[in-house]
Amino acid sequence: MADIGMATPATTVNPAGYGGGMSGVDILKAGTQILNTAVGTYSPYAQLSLEIERAGRQKAAGIYQRGLNEVQAIDTLAIAEIRADQSIKIASLQAGRRLEQAKIEARNYQIQGNRILQGLRAANAAVRARAAANGVAVGQGSAGGIEVRNAQVAAQDMGITDLNALMARVMGFEDATNIYIAGRQTANFETFVAQRQAAELRLAGDFAEKSGGLLSGATMVQGGMEFVRNFQNPFPTIAKAFE
Repeated sequence: MADIGMATPATTVNPAGYGGGMSGVDILKAGTQILNTAVGTYSPYAQLSLEIERAGRQKAAGIYQRGLNEVQAIDTLAIAEIRADQSIKIASLQAGRRLEQAKIEARNYQIQGNRILQGLRAANAAVRARAAANGVAVGQGSAGGIEVRNAQVAAQDMGITDLNALMARVMGFEDATNIYIAGRQTANFETFVAQRQAAELRLAGDFAEKSGGLLSGATMVQGGMEFVRNFQNPFPTIAKAFE
């Protein structure tokens, strides 16, 4: 018969339902084990998150580089267009000045020819006046010969001045044409070089974007493989801690 006056010892109840009672030390050990398991379980997720972030940065870097190269390509073409336009304008101005210079040179030769004619008229007038004073018929004798000779010399000089005037116009036109053509060729060359540079920049930008995508994909695959390799199921360890 049980002694009513003595208290019966209380039995520790396992709230998890895993059998016998647990002391404070056992609970501490179980908590430590659960914490370690949680840390070990979270670590693959954290690493996977970092790999995803790194993959995103790699892809964004490729897109940014392509955008930067596109801006540089547009600027290169715009600057080349401005330079080409300025080259053509400068060449046009220089060609125009050369034509004006040629006109002035031709006009100077014409003025020189007019002076030759004026000199011829003055010389022949003096010959006629001297012949008349000496009683010699105008246009006859030595006076007539002098007039003829003066006319021949003047004609030669006039021919030279006319040729010089013509040459000035021709050479001026030729120089102006060469100047304009050189300016146009310079403009075309600058445009061609700018187009090549723009194409190279765009090609490099496209390569950078594709490389960023490939690196991003490789990083994601590597992160996924590391996650699968390091992943741990925490539930068996937690259940074992309460046994």
